[in-house]
Amino acid sequence: QVRLVESGGGAVQAGGSLRLSCVASGYTSDISWMAWFRQAPGKERDGVASVFIGGGSTFYANSVKGRFSISHDAAKSTVYLQMNNLQPEDTGIYYCADGRHYYLGPVPRESDVTHWGQGTQVTVSS
Repeated sequence: QVRLVESGGGAVQAGGSLRLSCVASGYTSDISWMAWFRQAPGKERDGVASVFIGGGSTFYANSVKGRFSISHDAAKSTVYLQMNNLQPEDTGIYYCADGRHYYLGPVPRESDVTHWGQGTQVTVSS
């Protein structure tokens, strides 16, 4: 079993930055990729960014390209999401996730995920 624990959420004004962290523990050797999802109020949970553990390739949803950066620190079993130039539409609960198999598209969907973190709230005010 894998446990994912997020931290780093908070409230910022538009144009500000936050960095989210996700620490993975447990049986992590089978993880192929890790990702961040976002669920805005009243909307579905969508993939935002992903990183493949083996090769380090990263992928982003169009809405965050150029503003968000995902990275993986293998020694710390931690995935980060650096979020810059935050906008009100970035508001939501951010979830860390992992997966064992390849997926279609630049970022994974909910059905591709094996484990979820508990989520961390990000609020951006205008």
